[in-house]
Amino acid sequence: MLRKTITFICLIMGLQTAQAQLMEPYVHQGEVGFSAGVGHYFGDLNPTTSVNRPKLSAGIFFRKQLSSYIGIRLSADYAQLGYSDVYSSNPVQVARNLSFNTNVWELSLAGDFNFLEFHPGFEGYRFTPYVGLGIGVFSYDPYAYLNGEKYMLRTLGTEGQGSSLYPELKPYSPIAISVPLTLGFKYAINEKANVFAELTYRMTSTDYLDDVSGVYAPDAFPPLPDGSPSPAFLLQDRSYETGTSIGTKGRQRGNSLQKDAFATFRVGISFNLSSYRCPDPSRR
Repeated sequence: MLRKTITFICLIMGLQTAQAQLMEPYVHQGEVGFSAGVGHYFGDLNPTTSVNRPKLSAGIFFRKQLSSYIGIRLSADYAQLGYSDVYSSNPVQVARNLSFNTNVWELSLAGDFNFLEFHPGFEGYRFTPYVGLGIGVFSYDPYAYLNGEKYMLRTLGTEGQGSSLYPELKPYSPIAISVPLTLGFKYAINEKANVFAELTYRMTSTDYLDDVSGVYAPDAFPPLPDGSPSPAFLLQDRSYETGTSIGTKGRQRGNSLQKDAFATFRVGISFNLSSYRCPDPSRR
């Protein structure tokens, strides 16, 4: 019995040594890949972080592997985001009746950490959960529809931005900073390709992803020459569509103390970049 146990242990150790020798020349340089899934917005129109209106999201990336555990990733991502007060269970929000949509284009650089040693093509090293943290820059330009016509909200200055009556309010930038935090899992289906799924939450530097942040400024929108209200006036306060207008001057329109955020969940495929180094003769 003892002899069989020793033989079994030696066999296992021999297999592990053989596998280690096979893995030694292999170098996992990194990956290129793409993914598709959904994105979701969180902010003044969705303060309870409900996940009930997902929209399309996609991305491509290049990851440079520095070791079996640590990599650096350059990503280009796209997400459709949007929300409306009509989805809220808060009657005050429903009465406010604001809405938006926007296309987000993001470029980011992140550091990734594998929880397990990852060597595609080698049994026992084919999968790992991972986390990532980075910094990004993205563009956005919220818009809404009025009587079937599309209006870009930033140029309208819906909270008085750019109006001579409010010289302290400047139009917000269509470019903002993001801090993406990723949690993912990947599996090597063979030595050349992997499948993965990942959830990325992004804190941002803007509170205008949804065009809502400060207070109402109805006096910033004079009527048209024929005396009718301008599209900007009708879009800055849409509570008239649900009842009595609530957009009086100085009344809170959004929460300027908290920045907007968005998240994506995607699945994808990546292709491994690898090389082989000559074994060290001194280790034979």
